[in-house]
Amino acid sequence: MTYETFRNEVLQGLQSREIGNVSLSLTKTLKSNGEMKHGVVFKSPSSNTSPTIYLEEFYEFYQATKDFDTVINRLSDLYRSLPVIQVNETELYDYSTAKSRIIMKLVNTEKNRTFLETVPHIPFHDLSIVYYYLIGKSDGILLDMPVRDGLLKKWEIDTLKLHQQALANYNRLLPVKFGNLDQFLLDRGLLENEYYAALSANDYTNSMYFLTNDFFSNGAVLMTCKNLMDEIADFFEEDFYIIPSSIHEVLLFPKSKAPSKEKLDQMIQEVNRDYLDPAEYLSDHAYYYSRSGQDSNGYNIQNLFQHLPGTIS
Repeated sequence: MTYETFRNEVLQGLQSREIGNVSLSLTKTLKSNGEMKHGVVFKSPSSNTSPTIYLEEFYEFYQATKDFDTVINRLSDLYRSLPVIQVNETELYDYSTAKSRIIMKLVNTEKNRTFLETVPHIPFHDLSIVYYYLIGKSDGILLDMPVRDGLLKKWEIDTLKLHQQALANYNRLLPVKFGNLDQFLLDRGLLENEYYAALSANDYTNSMYFLTNDFFSNGAVLMTCKNLMDEIADFFEEDFYIIPSSIHEVLLFPKSKAPSKEKLDQMIQEVNRDYLDPAEYLSDHAYYYSRSGQDSNGYNIQNLFQHLPGTIS
């Protein structure tokens, strides 16, 4: 069964199930890093939001098992487990109420050019900072929507004010999480994860630290925050390299313990190619944070943005 046929069969299969008062349709969406994903939209008259379940993983399961009934059962169960989300449109369109929910993320500029044409953003080297409205949190998952140019126009603010608000919100909405990578892997049960196993094989994890947020979601944007980077440099008592392991987190390597930048870049490229989900890709090279502002081997992180203090211990 081709993927196109599979999607149509899934739609028919779900329509034959009792999953409540909901209308179904197929959609395709441009996701992170220019990846086009196909899914089923579930539209209920009781909600002004319509969740989409993407089908790529379900198609992989079908290809491996040829068990179409289980695909439909899993999709039905997944939809029933989703929380009902209502967006208060009055609050959304009123900046005075919406501003407390603005957050920021970091994406690769080249791979997201089409998306960046539709949203306010700030360039950061070969990356871009983008902004989202946080709808809510459910079972450890963040529910959000991008702040597009039209919404910014309704709010009657500019991108700089949007960025300043996102910074002011960040640590309150998404508390910063920083620590030794080995301890992080142990706590999260990720010692056997292929991505981190590749780092462990090179004896690097005991010298590395991780930086993300409490939700381990789109935390790489923290590398753009000057005060936070200064705190980390003080903690290390030296300059450090920033390894963009994914859009969700960065790894930090004190300069005195790091291999050459060329070796770091090679390691990043190999891990990205062999282990990283393409949708989570951020960059193929390391960045350097200098307390003095002096460059070292290129890609120096400039001290552009501020962040609330008191996040490193």
